[in-house]
Amino acid sequence: MKLFLVAGEPSGDRLGGALMAGLRRLAPGVAFAGVGGTAMQAEGLDSLFPMEELSVMGILEVLPKYRSLKRRIAQVAAAVLASDAAALVTIDSPDFSLRVARLVKAERPGFRTIHYVAPSVWAWRPGRAAKMAQVVDHVLALLPFEPPYMQAAGMSCDFVGHPVVAEPRASAAEAAAFRATLGPGPCVLVLPGSRRGEVQRLAPVFGAAVGALAAERGPVNAVLPTLPAIAGLVRALVADWPVVPHVVVDPAARLSAFAAADAALAASGTVSLELAANDVPMVIAYDMNPVSRFLIGRMLQVDTVTLVNLVSETRAVPEFLGPRCRADLIAPALAQVLAGDPAQQAAMRLTMERLGQGGEPPGLRAARSVLAAVG
Repeated sequence: MKLFLVAGEPSGDRLGGALMAGLRRLAPGVAFAGVGGTAMQAEGLDSLFPMEELSVMGILEVLPKYRSLKRRIAQVAAAVLASDAAALVTIDSPDFSLRVARLVKAERPGFRTIHYVAPSVWAWRPGRAAKMAQVVDHVLALLPFEPPYMQAAGMSCDFVGHPVVAEPRASAAEAAAFRATLGPGPCVLVLPGSRRGEVQRLAPVFGAAVGALAAERGPVNAVLPTLPAIAGLVRALVADWPVVPHVVVDPAARLSAFAAADAALAASGTVSLELAANDVPMVIAYDMNPVSRFLIGRMLQVDTVTLVNLVSETRAVPEFLGPRCRADLIAPALAQVLAGDPAQQAAMRLTMERLGQGGEPPGLRAARSVLAAVG
């Protein structure tokens, strides 16, 4: 049996690599074709072209590459139709993936299409599910409450677990070694995001909040893990913070920092799950430009954007969003979290349990779901 897989960005590539490993374990004769990065290539995929060509985010970034991306969409769809694959498995990157699936379905309506990572229709733009159902037969969901949304739109869907439960974590010895490099006082992770725009917007507020915390309770070790691509920008932005953070770029040191942390101030996103996996109590804060804030505020379907709150069905993690993303509000909440918060600790444990911690690896669960969907 052959499967055609398409991933368009590093996170999707990691999901695809784990899925391929699970498929090879359950169906040793399986073969692969498609587009992927290093993780999928390590599992035997000969990528049709470099996946990095598809890793484009934002309207302004997409526009110069629109024609090239449109050609790649047509090329991938043609390759699917020319192959003897039993199904097309698209992984996240819906703007690219679902256009490929649409072209394939237009030529061959009965061809099986599977999409890995359900769109967050529970949060905003619920109409996306019905649109997706026109070209997707089966969905692999990362969050346990997502299948009913997909099924209501007419697709079959399995919850296969979130990859955070299978990600590596630092040992106690590695955490202690990292902690020994810091000064007296608690270790507070400061996580203003991974994109330039959000880091530039949030860094001043986060710096002021940590400064206010230190002024209130004494020495604080601020640790800011970041990516190599924006490390220079981050160092420039934090140079005048009241508490200048330790900027961490090395991936192994990042794992050790998460294991050593006493608390965290983080932008909203999947990082809240990474913090929960490391049992780090957190405060979430986020803001965006006024136009985006207004539009998304009108579309939002939920009263919290923190995944720990959503998965645990609690509101244990404090949030400071939009106009409430202010240092004078954030600092007292961070102090309270540092003092101990049993309700949040319980919510984090429940979240990890519900995401599949301690069970089969998500890649293997995803492989079972794909094989069942292909039949």
